[in-house]
Amino acid sequence: MFSPEGPSLRELAVQALSSVEHGYDLLAPKFDHTPFRTPDTVLDAVASALARTGPYDAGLDLCCGTGAGVDVLARVCRRSVTGVDFSAGMLGMARQGVRPAGPTVSWVRGDARALPFAPGAFDLVVSFGAFGHFLPKELPELFAQVQSVLRPGGTFAFPVLAPPRPTSPGFWLLLGFDAVMRVRNALWRPPFVMYYRAFRLGDVRRELEWAGFRVCLQELPEFGRRGDGSPRVRMVTAVRS
Repeated sequence: MFSPEGPSLRELAVQALSSVEHGYDLLAPKFDHTPFRTPDTVLDAVASALARTGPYDAGLDLCCGTGAGVDVLARVCRRSVTGVDFSAGMLGMARQGVRPAGPTVSWVRGDARALPFAPGAFDLVVSFGAFGHFLPKELPELFAQVQSVLRPGGTFAFPVLAPPRPTSPGFWLLLGFDAVMRVRNALWRPPFVMYYRAFRLGDVRRELEWAGFRVCLQELPEFGRRGDGSPRVRMVTAVRS
């Protein structure tokens, strides 16, 4: 699962026994060499889909990590791009990245549940691979924060992969991972919130609508369809009413 440049088993164990924030501070130097980073194929597909509806002026990458989503925003935003994350280590790695000339890029340390931006500061918000760090009960506040920093008519977009079927090894791998994390959090403090199966599309769509978004699902055709005809990857596009 990991390249030779990725973290060792010992390093992952230390991270897993830390808080989410401190764990990602520790993982940051090697994060881009792990499967936790969103693949470039997904990033490119989202950038292509957004380019068809843009351009945009100001974009925000929510829970930006080492900045892969900021690179997506830089392709479709004309004026400015901002990455926000609560891990100082991840932001430090993001700042070291070499990026081509384009919109102004800035990095902000902050909690997605209490965004430090003025109302209506952005017309596009994206996020990649971060929602497993939020409990279902936190989604209303998270989406309310996104809604508050978007201008009327602004867009909140993120990719969603089709869940593995119960007959596939991936289903049982994710189920086992979530079970281990729940046992870990029951026995160890501080908790490390990372649940792969807690972000369910139906629940997410309902919470977005309650937060004041118009929601549509867009297939990302680059990934094809499953045997039953359903898309392998979709992009959720939520527009602030």
